[in-house]
Amino acid sequence: MSGETPNNCVVSDALVFFGATGDLAFKQIFPALQRLAKRDKLHGPVIGVAKAGWTLDQLKARAKDSVEQHGGLDPEGFAKLTSLLRYVDGDYNDPATFTQVRAQLGEAKHPICYLAIPPFLFAKVLEQLKASGCADEGRVVIEKPFGHDLASAIELSKIVHEVFDEDHVFRIDHYLGKNAVQNVIFFRFANSFLETIWKSQYIESVQITMAEEFALQGRGAFYDAVGTARDVVQNHLMQVLSNIAMEPPATIALESLRDERVKVLKGVAPIKPEDMVRGQFAGYHDVPGVKPNSDTETFVALRLFIHSWRWQGVPFYIRAGKSLPITATEVVAKFRLPPEVFPKYPPVSNYVRFRLSPVPCIAIGTSIKEAGEFFTGCPVELAANQECGNDDLLPYEELLGDAMVGNQTWFARQDYVEEAWRILDPVLNSPPPVQVYQPGSWGPEAAAKLTADHGGWSDPK
Repeated sequence: MSGETPNNCVVSDALVFFGATGDLAFKQIFPALQRLAKRDKLHGPVIGVAKAGWTLDQLKARAKDSVEQHGGLDPEGFAKLTSLLRYVDGDYNDPATFTQVRAQLGEAKHPICYLAIPPFLFAKVLEQLKASGCADEGRVVIEKPFGHDLASAIELSKIVHEVFDEDHVFRIDHYLGKNAVQNVIFFRFANSFLETIWKSQYIESVQITMAEEFALQGRGAFYDAVGTARDVVQNHLMQVLSNIAMEPPATIALESLRDERVKVLKGVAPIKPEDMVRGQFAGYHDVPGVKPNSDTETFVALRLFIHSWRWQGVPFYIRAGKSLPITATEVVAKFRLPPEVFPKYPPVSNYVRFRLSPVPCIAIGTSIKEAGEFFTGCPVELAANQECGNDDLLPYEELLGDAMVGNQTWFARQDYVEEAWRILDPVLNSPPPVQVYQPGSWGPEAAAKLTADHGGWSDPK
């Protein structure tokens, strides 16, 4: 699916990325561009835009530092990238900046513009792109967060659509570029044994955990304005949820897949305050950039239900947070208990576990008999942690490559974004109070009570 050029779709012949001197460009974009350049996937100039007082040589030096620290410098790929690299230094409010961009585009007729900038700048940059002609017959890539609630997401879409049609808009979420996340869909629908039992008659509950052992890593001001629910739940984890719960698509065509992901969210009722636990790690207010007495959450746990034939009555639990015991993201689907047959070994729930990071793994929890004369047993995992193939694309490499050929498969559609905000809006606008938890713990005690009726949270450790 990824990397294919849709029928009758032109390939972007230039890339303009705003925020070229920023953190995202340093950690993600330059390494991805180096690899795209090596694979001859960059066509035309690559124009970095920022207001930093830099020169092109300084941007090239920044790019060199970036690739050296994030994957290594590839002589062939880096040479190709720097031969295409251009730089425009200027204020996003100044039309002259965009006149320079238009000049750097030269003969390019189908540029792709990447807004790796804070959301409050989106509207101004889009306005300037349109006025300068840089948006003509082009595409736009927009970083999350796409709005901060439902109303702002709708308003932002209206602004974007004044410049770009929806089929030229690419709302990027690097989580959808991860092979492990895409593999959830493939594993489900390529294996008949799983799909047969992937329903409420057999599954008791589903848990999705995104745990981070580290705290804010110098992002105090950004995080304090966003919080965990907006930072990772509304986008990353809702994407994982839709992959886990979607119906089989009629085909692997673009809109067929995206339709099924949207249908999942349409079946989720808005979350109630009693189905949400918010936490904040002790010492959060001492982090530089955090406002005194801030009630921004660094941990969130949710319970939701998907009202569909397949999932009726099955609780889906989502939790995410900072300063937790481990850094890992995984999904655990717990099956209903089998009838009791062996008195000395009460039934234990089977499960399927998708470990998405840091090391991908798919495992099935089972029970086997212990050696000896009695029917006693022990739980074991059957794990598949090998990966096949050698085309290991970076998430941003895959997604930027897809965007440049017009492939929207792994990008969020407008209705999907709005459905995700609709689900969270009630508890974002009137959130329950934050509860303090100790760094290194699994969040507030109330989070454990959320899953008490279904055996508690699975421990990713």
